Amino acid sequence: MADAAVVNRFYEAFARRDAAAMAACYHPEATFEDPAFGPLDHDNACAMWAMLLSRSNDLAITHEVLSDTRGLVVAQWVARYTFTRTGRPVVNRINATLTLEDGLIRTHRDRFSFWAWSRQAFGLPGLLLGWTPWFQAKVRAEILRALKAYRAKSG
Repeated sequence: MADAAVVNRFYEAFARRDAAAMAACYHPEATFEDPAFGPLDHDNACAMWAMLLSRSNDLAITHEVLSDTRGLVVAQWVARYTFTRTGRPVVNRINATLTLEDGLIRTHRDRFSFWAWSRQAFGLPGLLLGWTPWFQAKVRAEILRALKAYRAKSG
């Protein structure tokens, strides 16, 4: 259960909006991936969490560890927030698979329905186009541009 404790610490830091404590749970060579951002290295993953926390005033996070087996933790978490670009409410249910090394998160893979998320975040355009690779690539490009700008601004 030591690995689950690290994952719990990560999500508890997320819930209290503490990006530094989240980053402290990641291995120096950690990687992250999800349907919106795609693959990120350690520094970009840590910056992503900080950026997301800085942009949302009403973010609420809940989580549950489902299994903890020899360096592999499976969790489910839910993010409730207002999507800042459109002002629309979002409830995103995410399945996370995390591997741990040296007592820290080494890989973090989040899976969720991009289409379900985009319907909530973008309304009709997300409903009609959120399932398409074109729309997903367009959103990812915008998100990655925002992350690059955030990193440039925050140093």
